[in-house]
Amino acid sequence: MATGKKAGQPGARRQRSNETRAKLLDAAERLFVVHGYDGTTIDAIAREAGVAVQTVYFKFGTKVTILKGLLDERIAGDDQPVSTMERDWFRAAVDAADPREQLRHQIAGAREIYERVGVLLEVLRNAAQNDDEIAPLWERNKQQRFEIQTQLVKVLEGKQPRPDGLTLDRATDTAYTLLGPEVYHLLVTERGWSTQEWADWVHAGLRHHLLDE
Repeated sequence: MATGKKAGQPGARRQRSNETRAKLLDAAERLFVVHGYDGTTIDAIAREAGVAVQTVYFKFGTKVTILKGLLDERIAGDDQPVSTMERDWFRAAVDAADPREQLRHQIAGAREIYERVGVLLEVLRNAAQNDDEIAPLWERNKQQRFEIQTQLVKVLEGKQPRPDGLTLDRATDTAYTLLGPEVYHLLVTERGWSTQEWADWVHAGLRHHLLDE
């Protein structure tokens, strides 16, 4: 019995550690959304999560690390080490025989992400303008999104040739812009569009520009 109890202790500690980490991320997200990155302190995150300040430092070390961890989990939707190109929505887009259906899957994937993290990405974008530590996070996010759109545009070309005169770079720029969080934030958060209205508008735009419909 004693041996079994000791064997279970590491698992219990890991669970408590994971629960504390999740609590801190949830608290940080609430504060970042309301007060912005600059307006949120480590002390405030600790108070919001109901833990000691030292616990925050022990788990994350810096506020930048908290934001990075929060973005990584919220964008992915979980804490599993699965790349974007291995996610279900990406594979569905690649596997779709109809190019219009591929675009639907791309939009659905972006929609799911922005519904989870759209406001937080706007916090990141705003903070990056004046914070040299945050700016690389925003640049990395943009670069990753651009690379994903480049790959999907190439896949799309294999199903239907690009319209005459439309280069790969211009097609990627179009998808990157229409599917970007900046446009989503403008239309959904600021102008009050529903996410379905946004999705339908983006789909029409992508079909027009990329499929020449």
